[in-house]
Order: sequence, then C-alpha cells, then structure tokens
Amino acid sequence: MSDRTRAHVFVSGRVQGVYYRATTREAATERGVDGWVKNLDDGRVEAVFEGPSGAVESMVEWCHTGSTRADVNDVTVEYGDPEGVAGFQVRR
Repeated sequence: MSDRTRAHVFVSGRVQGVYYRATTREAATERGVDGWVKNLDDGRVEAVFEGPSGAVESMVEWCHTGSTRADVNDVTVEYGDPEGVAGFQVRR
C-alpha cells in the first residue's frame, strides 16, 4: 500500500459538456485508479485520483488532453496521502 498516492486535480478550458467526466471515469477504471470527478460552477472540472503512483501519474497526464472534444488550457495538481477512496464516481 505504500506505493499508493492521491492527486487532487483542477482542469480548466472547454471541459464541460464534452464528455470529460465520463471519459475520465473510463480512463481511471482502465488504469485501476479510484476517485471521483465533477464539474465546478466556474467551468472547471475537479477530480481526485487514488492508486498506485504510476497509474495516478498516468491519469494526471491524461487530464492534459482529456476527452476528444475537450480543449484543456491548464491542469493544476496537489499530491497527498490517500484517503481510502474506493471505486470511481462521476459526482454531480
């Protein structure tokens, strides 16, 4: 379990209404990453990824492109200790 990490990510750009959350869930599930993703009122997307450090880093990199219809301007990330999130959810 010591290889597990947590990334708290904020993505800005054209990332709402372009299937960003759904494709984030698919990408995280494929990589075995737990967490959640949601839209924010200011137009950004917020996500938390927990899992093996390599898989979490892969998700952070994935966020720079996101869904095929997205146009990502910026990704900010803060790393921390995992909090035990299980599964991956799209939050409303």
